[in-house]
Amino acid sequence: MKNNFPIGIFDSGIGGLTVVKEVINILPQEDIIYLGDTARVPYGIRSAETVIRYAIENTEFLLTKNIKALVVACNTVSAVGLEELKKRIEIPVIGVLEPGAEAAVRATKNRIIGVIGTEATISSSSYKKTILRIEPDIAVYGKACPLFVPLVEEGWTEGKIVQSIVDRYLNDMKSRNIDTLVLGCTHYPLLKRAIQQALGDRVTLIDSAVETALTLRNLLIEKGLARDNNPSPKRIFFVTDAPERFQRIGMNFIGNVITEVEKVSIPYREVVSMDIL
Repeated sequence: MKNNFPIGIFDSGIGGLTVVKEVINILPQEDIIYLGDTARVPYGIRSAETVIRYAIENTEFLLTKNIKALVVACNTVSAVGLEELKKRIEIPVIGVLEPGAEAAVRATKNRIIGVIGTEATISSSSYKKTILRIEPDIAVYGKACPLFVPLVEEGWTEGKIVQSIVDRYLNDMKSRNIDTLVLGCTHYPLLKRAIQQALGDRVTLIDSAVETALTLRNLLIEKGLARDNNPSPKRIFFVTDAPERFQRIGMNFIGNVITEVEKVSIPYREVVSMDIL
């Protein structure tokens, strides 16, 4: 493994670009290869078995690019498939769930935490289990918000319709007296303004993208894989469908960083670097 190899990042679609943005901010010298599985989004409504299969296929593709570390920038995969990926490949693998959970435990004052995410993420109770493993006496309440992803994918992040939907979903959280809310999906940071308005300023929003990037930095340093002196870092983007739409909406996430997007087919059949379920 060489430290000048790229970091691989994948998500079910566009939301993982929030993680890319923070990785660029914290690790600006690193090359990044991103895969958005836009042909099969959303993952949040799929069964655990299907999500794991998609995750393995995405990972297999990224392994062909000689990545040195894998970031699973998808809360759904982090919730149900991360351990499976760790068992199958030798390079470092991190998800977005544990860094977000740890940040929430640090932030809460009244020890009541809310978690919002896709149906798969919430039904897995992975955030709750992780938070309680860190601090057993914290109360954790989960809420699935399935309409948030399509809203963000369509570029709808503000306005009366968006606020009405956000308010409807978060009414339960307001009654729970939470003081911390984990945005348990990488799409959700683009709805921060509407979510904060719905809950009020006393609730701290936890965006796991920053914590994930910090965890990645520490991991690369620990493994001797951090890169130095890279004056022209590469940002390469692949999708499985609609590259023009990805580039257009992606500007809302990370600006003009996306200069070119290539469409690829997944599963990637040219190599057999992993066992497929």
